[in-house]
Amino acid sequence: MSLRILSIVTVAVAAWTGAALAQVSDGVVKLAVLNDQSGLYADVTGQGSVVAARMAVEDFGGRVLDAPIEVIFADHQNKADIAAATANRWFDVEQVDVILDNPNSSAMLAVNEIARRKQRLFLVSGGGASSLTNEHCSPYTFHWLYDTYALAKVTGLAAVKSGLETWFMLTVDYAYGAALEKDLTQFVREAGGTVVGGVKHPISTADFSSFLLQAQASGADVIGLNNAGGDLINSIKQANEFGIVDAGQNLAGLLVFINDVHSLGLAVANGLVLTTGFYWDHDAETRAWSRRFFDRHGAMPSMIHASVYSSVTHYLEAVAAAGTDDADTVAAGMRAAPVDDFFGKGGTIRADGRMVHEMYLMEIKKPSESEEPWDYYKLRAVIPGDDAFRPLSESVCPLVD
Repeated sequence: MSLRILSIVTVAVAAWTGAALAQVSDGVVKLAVLNDQSGLYADVTGQGSVVAARMAVEDFGGRVLDAPIEVIFADHQNKADIAAATANRWFDVEQVDVILDNPNSSAMLAVNEIARRKQRLFLVSGGGASSLTNEHCSPYTFHWLYDTYALAKVTGLAAVKSGLETWFMLTVDYAYGAALEKDLTQFVREAGGTVVGGVKHPISTADFSSFLLQAQASGADVIGLNNAGGDLINSIKQANEFGIVDAGQNLAGLLVFINDVHSLGLAVANGLVLTTGFYWDHDAETRAWSRRFFDRHGAMPSMIHASVYSSVTHYLEAVAAAGTDDADTVAAGMRAAPVDDFFGKGGTIRADGRMVHEMYLMEIKKPSESEEPWDYYKLRAVIPGDDAFRPLSESVCPLVD
């Protein structure tokens, strides 16, 4: 081979190799789970979300575009400043491509702005404030699971239609609670109900006695529990100890996870109506995946865990289809492709970043109705995604035409 021909081949190979390496920035696709690893949301997010993300990576084959996929995680301790500092370090120093999960709406909204500014992807499963895909929408953010609009609409309308017309709001005092109370109040009033009062409690409080006594004194038909995780568990336990339900008032848990029911027990939780985006025992596909998860984690998955798996899988599929991990290109591919897995059958992603999928109105079984461990829910209604989530006609998101 002549020197000239050899030189041409060498240049061509070098150019091809450079183009191939350029498909994946830094030679690795790095996913980062940011959530509560030690506090009141650890059971429903925590290490379970890390397990779900790693399962998705393993099921995908561990590589994309011939590059390894890495999963890391951190504890934001339900603090927006820690979440923001972690996100900045991950994006600037550790070359993270996408942040996952992120319960606690204050932390979620802080990371959302950082991801927008740095043009990196943010796939939210744990955070709930519906403003994420409304006034705070971003071309880089996807809201994969519930939001306060859907929770309030499905549970609130069902409760008022069943005759529970007067409400007292027991609300956790941060962004999620405020958003949920606002959305719930809207739907209660639209259905003909009345909000007769309310009280806010600090996050992670241990003593709900004064708040519950105010709720009891209101005489409301139903006490709307606008909290979650350990706060929800403690408020229900203490309401039971005070005999509030036995005295005739009802509890409406706006965000209840199967892990919460497991902690409470059916003797305490039975009869509670809730909205969920996933139930492990819904069909053959959900059971098969959930039992694999149980073998890894020792507990059935929350809807957040299933959502993390779904969002990671969809992201990796979009990277593979796009031939690059460039955030703008992948985001466009994610919006264009349908979501069709055990979690989001027939799901679609709108311009505002909302992943639209079915939601389920469930009732917690009586102990006598449960046939095996974690057999806790019975289905009351399937709510189409277009009926559950905020319609685009009501959106103020600038990404919506």
